[in-house]
Amino acid sequence: MSKPILFDPSTHTVGLSRGLNASKMPERPDPPTPFSGVTFGVASMSENSPHGGEVHPDGDEVLYLISGRVKVIFIESDEDDIDVKPGDGLVIPRGIWHRVDIIEPSQIVYLTPGPNNQFKPLPDTR
Repeated sequence: MSKPILFDPSTHTVGLSRGLNASKMPERPDPPTPFSGVTFGVASMSENSPHGGEVHPDGDEVLYLISGRVKVIFIESDEDDIDVKPGDGLVIPRGIWHRVDIIEPSQIVYLTPGPNNQFKPLPDTR
């Protein structure tokens, strides 16, 4: 980035390239725009994600809960699910399928590696 750029986390995320150059990107619900590097953003969530789980094969994901309560569910893993409260940070290792279930409306800071993220569809409940 050649000059400071102010951004609103409710409308934009910041992509950090593998060379650690920052660029502003429009925020959008999952699945996010693929980005080769790390995406930094703040998600305000009042309901669960529109997918049945996600995995990040390019690196570890870092979550930090600002407010609310969530439970991180580990899918196809021996890991115990983790309740996360405000002020908690969590590192989700590369390659572990997971989803974030919203217990109370929440604000979550995330650092998500990309671009090869994968998402499972929601189960068909018909």
